[in-house]
Amino acid sequence: MGRICGGLAVGAALALAGCSGDDAPARDHRPPKGAERSATPAVVWAVGDGADGSDEGEALARQIERDSPDAVLYLGDVYPTGTAEDFATNWREVYGRLDDIVWPTVGNHEWDNRHVGYYPYWRRHGRASPWYRRGFGGWEVLALNSEAPHDDGSRQLTWLDDVLDGAGGTCRLAFWHRPRFSAGNHGDSGDVQPLWDALRGKARLVLSGHDHLMLRYRPLDGITQYVAGSGGDTLYELRPDTRAAFGRDGVTGALRMRLSPGEARLEFRSLGGRVLDRSRVDCKPAGAGSG
Repeated sequence: MGRICGGLAVGAALALAGCSGDDAPARDHRPPKGAERSATPAVVWAVGDGADGSDEGEALARQIERDSPDAVLYLGDVYPTGTAEDFATNWREVYGRLDDIVWPTVGNHEWDNRHVGYYPYWRRHGRASPWYRRGFGGWEVLALNSEAPHDDGSRQLTWLDDVLDGAGGTCRLAFWHRPRFSAGNHGDSGDVQPLWDALRGKARLVLSGHDHLMLRYRPLDGITQYVAGSGGDTLYELRPDTRAAFGRDGVTGALRMRLSPGEARLEFRSLGGRVLDRSRVDCKPAGAGSG
């Protein structure tokens, strides 16, 4: 029998909490000192589909590095298939210099080779759990896994429900690889609806990659979804989608966020630094009154 997953935070600090599923051992890691302080704003970048060894991917990573962010959320896909060699070359050459501040989720490209690539690499950095949580800028950040089981009764969804049970406020951001909604080549991923449903009323932001473009959707169920899969690999075409508030294809770029208590300010920036879209998402901090 599989063991029951736990790993919830103790006290005020947010723990990096994982659940083994059929893969990595469950582990708890304390965030760096001060990471959970709600009064400290944080600059966080999010990007996926860029660890392919390309000049564009590397240039975008250097642009992110020059901004001296507090964290980088990598939205998945190490090319071509996430082997140990792919991590040693295509990942390390592009994002390796940012390893200490990267918080990853696994993509479909590296999932089949996760036991020889993704898990061994990130285990050396203390973050090999298939799902976990962190705290930045007054927001709880949930790294979820679109490639592992996530249906009703799955260990991942049980863990997520436990994390959210009784959780106050809505200053919560979740990220995983395959987007619930997308107007790119892959389109909507309806199978991740259980993750979305669990976050309803508890979170304000969901970020994904997988489709190689930039998208911001209009809020649904109180959640705004962003797709930031234009990290450097071959770019996709954008299809018309009336649900989208912003979309851009044919441009390498990433999502820059400034997280602070009660709000997130987000910008899609192109390679070269041009701001393509600005948006703001408000949230209710835990413990805040209803007025």
